[in-house]
Amino acid sequence: MTKICIFGDSIVWKAHDYLYGGWVGRLRKHLAPKKIRVYNKGVSGNDTRHLLRRFKYECTHSRPDVIMIGIGINDSSYTHSKENPRIPCVPIERFKKNLAELLRQASQFTDKIIFIGLTKVDDRKTTLKPLSTLKHFDMKGAKLYDETIKDFCRRNKVKYIPMMHVLENPDLPDGLHPAVKGHKKMFDVIKAVLEKAKII
Repeated sequence: MTKICIFGDSIVWKAHDYLYGGWVGRLRKHLAPKKIRVYNKGVSGNDTRHLLRRFKYECTHSRPDVIMIGIGINDSSYTHSKENPRIPCVPIERFKKNLAELLRQASQFTDKIIFIGLTKVDDRKTTLKPLSTLKHFDMKGAKLYDETIKDFCRRNKVKYIPMMHVLENPDLPDGLHPAVKGHKKMFDVIKAVLEKAKII
């Protein structure tokens, strides 16, 4: 029985798609007849710091054959102060170190490791009407952290699935999380990549 563990944040978890379980839920249903188990280990609000606190324990418990990681959008969020208009949640250098540590730990369990790129952000919704008064998201941050993931995967020869081009603004009702159609688009892209790589 092949086991796939998918770690990440609210987009992995299934935010805004409770009917079908997000792109991960769709993948689970698609792979069920092949006797491939998919475990959703997405936690809303997680950034790389949060994920590292639970990552090794959950991998030890699940013993995955494939590890997929979709994390980074919360790392890219920022707050404001009078002295600094942009204080990142997780500074980019720390983010790079966290990615390296996630890869190091994941490699202890499998050599089939995949990073999911970040999805786009609709600034018109997240900056004019931020999800909270303290935490902000925008395309500037999303692109920077996504490029960091992409470069990290290239340098470490790890599979990276780009997502920045997949969704459009209408797919993001709150400017950040994909709705049902958005999750379906993500599923279609991710499934195609996994099939081409003969992972599923």
